[in-house]
Amino acid sequence: MSDAAEADAVLLSVVDGVARITLNRPHRLNAVDPAAIERWRDIAHDVAGRADVGAVILDAAGRAFCAGGDLRAMRELAGDGDGAGRTITKLADVIHEGHQVLRNSDKPIVAAVQGPVAGGGLGFMLVADLIVASDAASFSSRYADAGLTPDCGVSWLLPEAVGTRRALELVLTSRTLGPAEALEWGLVTEVVATDRLAARVEEIARTWVDGATGAFGQAKRLVRAASERPFAVSLDDEAVTIGQAFETADAQARIAAFTAR
Repeated sequence: MSDAAEADAVLLSVVDGVARITLNRPHRLNAVDPAAIERWRDIAHDVAGRADVGAVILDAAGRAFCAGGDLRAMRELAGDGDGAGRTITKLADVIHEGHQVLRNSDKPIVAAVQGPVAGGGLGFMLVADLIVASDAASFSSRYADAGLTPDCGVSWLLPEAVGTRRALELVLTSRTLGPAEALEWGLVTEVVATDRLAARVEEIARTWVDGATGAFGQAKRLVRAASERPFAVSLDDEAVTIGQAFETADAQARIAAFTAR
């Protein structure tokens, strides 16, 4: 595969402080192949480290958001003999690296989900902090259809979003959720008409960039870290972080305006 084709598998653009990461294999329902997987990891590191990015939009080209892994491409790479499993494990590790980098970053992320999400696509979607789904979206696991088990963080991210019982229902059955059910379950943040999706996620991202960008980023970091550490550690982190925030020029200006009301 050419370097250009690899770069095209996942796109990145940055405009006025908003990074847009686009899954770009619409001919395969944005199922990720090895090139897309490596590109995803590299973009994650790039975006997380950029000082000119204050918000991230995660979206996808075509009619589907993400169908998980491209099993055809992965079987071509790994084969079906000895060592195939090790190859797939290495690919999963690359995806997971990208997920961790974005989740742990101080960049708030909003996902635009325009259509079907399946398998590992749930994990890509759930990397986002807010998820806006169109009224044409659908959500399913489908791992067992291929005799496989969850990856892309699904075994952790899905229960975090909807609870253990509902997560088990999705991964142990053929259940497919429509947008209204996904909203009721807490899988997505809101549902909008398809023709409003792009504008809505832009609105959210611009709110982050045009507002207290640093505070939004640190608030995300604090909340994301909370489930992975003791309460006392979170309290200490909160105390230090709000103290640092209080000293910033942005906070001082906003506090002055607030107290002058």
